[in-house]
Amino acid sequence: MKAKTKLIHGIKMGDPYTGAVTVPIYQTSTYKQEEVGKHSGYEYSRTGNPTRSALEEMIAVLENGYAGFAFGSGMAAITAVMMLFSKGDHIILTDDVYGGTYRVMSKVLNRFGLEHTFVDTTSLENIINAIQENTKAIYIETPTNPLLKVTDVEEVAVLAKQRGLLTIVDNTFLTPYWQTPLSLGADIVLHSATKYLGGHSDVVAGVVAVNNEQLATDLHFVQNSTGGILGPQDSWLLLRGLKTLGIRMEEHEVNARAIVEFLEQHQKVKKVYYPGLEAHPNHETAKKQAGGFGAIISFDVDSEETLTRVMSKLQYFTLAESLGAVESLISVPAKMTHASIPVERRAELGITDTLIRISVGIEDGEDLIADLAQALA
Repeated sequence: MKAKTKLIHGIKMGDPYTGAVTVPIYQTSTYKQEEVGKHSGYEYSRTGNPTRSALEEMIAVLENGYAGFAFGSGMAAITAVMMLFSKGDHIILTDDVYGGTYRVMSKVLNRFGLEHTFVDTTSLENIINAIQENTKAIYIETPTNPLLKVTDVEEVAVLAKQRGLLTIVDNTFLTPYWQTPLSLGADIVLHSATKYLGGHSDVVAGVVAVNNEQLATDLHFVQNSTGGILGPQDSWLLLRGLKTLGIRMEEHEVNARAIVEFLEQHQKVKKVYYPGLEAHPNHETAKKQAGGFGAIISFDVDSEETLTRVMSKLQYFTLAESLGAVESLISVPAKMTHASIPVERRAELGITDTLIRISVGIEDGEDLIADLAQALA
């Protein structure tokens, strides 16, 4: 079954009782039991809900995993995965991660004794040097947010298996339409489903897929115990959004490629970050492990004055947090998505005060380029 067909027919959709084509929204908290301890598969909606179950099954199918899980946000998903570990365990993470990931590891989970080290995971040597006796997992974000660095998932997964470690991949930017990390050897893949999977700026959610029964059992225990679940209405919205993921991702990328070409030629743009560029240091890795390069572009402009003017003049790019929606969004990582990262750390990573990140939408590409041109002029 090819990718676009899988998005529509990957699981049995609908309702066998009424013939409804879409999965119903089961807006219920509890379920009638035939007798004590005997139920039809559902007993309480924190533990399981038919609408959420359909979504979780679809996520597992799309990511070629054993089981899927849906959470109330991407951060809830990341936190649940980290709860698989214990006090004193050590996790290696990509240095250029989303600000929320950095924050939860360095300011919340560290208080419970979970240790971490941030390294540039595009270098296998850096990862090897960071492995300690108590290291339990390698967490990769690829491509990264916001500098679009690409880590070789297969290479890291081989190393992890040799050392008895888990490989966790944040696949938010590329989605399972372009990249399936579990097929490359990863053990756990997660997404902020608020982004491309939902795709319409109308739902906040997180999803996880795992590659074996033991991880599925352990993660379901955490999900049920801590309760950070996705509700049925949001699960339904996410199922609806997934149906058009393929055509959206293709259109996003067509526009992104055209915009990258425009930005590369502009005199006020100092540097463009995009894995699809042959000059990108990880271009070959990106080409090898993914079917597309995505539609997130970061670029440095020549001054803060230029940045301020661009933000005030744009008409079709909405200044907002988030990404991955049908409408084009623009942000300044240093002051928005990555503001929680200390200034010195941002400087070390290369997240400058003149860095702009755009999430390219599915509007007409010529309109988007014209808008950027007039704002930069």
